[in-house]
Amino acid sequence: QVQVVESGGGLVQAGGSLRLSCTASGLTFADYTMGWFRQAPGKERLGVSCIGWDGFITYYTDSVKGRFTISRDNAKNTLYLQMNSLNPEDTAMYYCAAKPRYSGDFYYMKEEEYKYWGQGTQVTVSS
Repeated sequence: QVQVVESGGGLVQAGGSLRLSCTASGLTFADYTMGWFRQAPGKERLGVSCIGWDGFITYYTDSVKGRFTISRDNAKNTLYLQMNSLNPEDTAMYYCAAKPRYSGDFYYMKEEEYKYWGQGTQVTVSS
């Protein structure tokens, strides 16, 4: 049984930092592209960042470029999202998701292509 579990969310002041982690079990982690999505209250869920199976290719949505860094440790089955210079617009539930590598288009982060999802971790940025 595949399990995906996020952690690291919390309340932070604007300008602060958080590091999200996501651990996946029950799958061969290196067989999957991993992504972070977020959903703000009343809005649709959108892709934030994703990383290829070997960590060499990454994608960031424009609003987080230069502030967020995605990384992964295949030996630990863990995905990370380092978030710096946070602002209130980053407030959302953050979800970790996995899709089989080589499936779909890497840069478009289509939800339907991601097979496994975590329950989410809340990030709240106060002004």
